[in-house]
Amino acid sequence: MQLDGETRLIPILGDPIAQVKSPALLSQSLAGRGVNAIVPPLHVRPADFAAVVEGLKRIGNVDGLVITVPHKFAAAGICDRLSDRAAFIGAANILRREADGAWLGDHCDGQGYVAGIRAQGGQIEGRTVLLIGAGGAGSAIAYEFLDQGAASLAVHDADQTRRDDLIARLTARFPGRVSLGSARPDGFDIIANATPMGMNPTDPLPADPAGLHPKQFVADCVTRPEVTPLIAQARAAGCGTMTGLGMFNGVAERMVAFFAD
Repeated sequence: MQLDGETRLIPILGDPIAQVKSPALLSQSLAGRGVNAIVPPLHVRPADFAAVVEGLKRIGNVDGLVITVPHKFAAAGICDRLSDRAAFIGAANILRREADGAWLGDHCDGQGYVAGIRAQGGQIEGRTVLLIGAGGAGSAIAYEFLDQGAASLAVHDADQTRRDDLIARLTARFPGRVSLGSARPDGFDIIANATPMGMNPTDPLPADPAGLHPKQFVADCVTRPEVTPLIAQARAAGCGTMTGLGMFNGVAERMVAFFAD
């Protein structure tokens, strides 16, 4: 990894920022691709986000931005162009300065999640999916499952308004392939948790483990603990699994490709 006058900057913006582990990984991965760039972490509060981004856009060797909590939705509003997935979600977590000077925004959480499943031997095309969680991450993951060929997707979320809104938006984009789900995993090929449930020992399980069987694949987005109670139950039932670390690695790979390719 280089650091000299030709080094390009791709800051990562968040609030808080101390817990973010990706700056070193992304910087090293870019160096491995032969890109002289680093990803410095910046602590940016929501009230300052627009002003900070405007300043960064004026810096000649800032080639892109990585966006984390809580700025992903605000980031979509400061892009000149959005990918189809970012426009659907209404959020962006990677921004790149294009050759014409315009800023392109994309969202790779869903891509990373699906890539993590594939890396563990899971198949997407033609599969039936139960998605638990209809928030920002859930929206990105839902879009990617359907865009990459899942036969159908059912959505479950305790927040019925949020759930119904996501189902309506997905149905408009992928007609005939979206339905209302529940906590019961029976009848699905893939059970995908896109909620924080599992981070704390007292959290309820996002899905009823009684319905799990060995032909199913269970995926999680929680990274700490890596083996959540849901993943532990799935492994006990003989299911294939992907932990949150698989999603983390998949997202990192997509981020590097976005800036390096």
